[in-house]
Amino acid sequence: MQREQRYFVYILTNVARNVMYVGVTNNLENRVAQHREGKTDSFTSKYHVNTLVYAEDYQYIEDAIAREKQIKGWRRSKKDALVETANPTWADLLETSVIKDPSLRSG
Repeated sequence: MQREQRYFVYILTNVARNVMYVGVTNNLENRVAQHREGKTDSFTSKYHVNTLVYAEDYQYIEDAIAREKQIKGWRRSKKDALVETANPTWADLLETSVIKDPSLRSG
């Protein structure tokens, strides 16, 4: 039996919460680990953007990419509101069990 593929749209921020990064991946924990280890693009490394504050789960990559593009086009205030609806304290989601919850998807 083939395992169902999952794709994630995610938002990272830095400690000061003054920079955001929106991305898409099929392995959320590994991708965030890459950001934390500085093995990603220079933007996230330069601004220390490595705290996972939001994620959505998708079955199809096309849907995930479309959502990523949508969120990237938003003003910062709308991105902040999105994070705050699901994660009002801006907690690091990898420090909780939230990302393992199949009901994670909000989009």
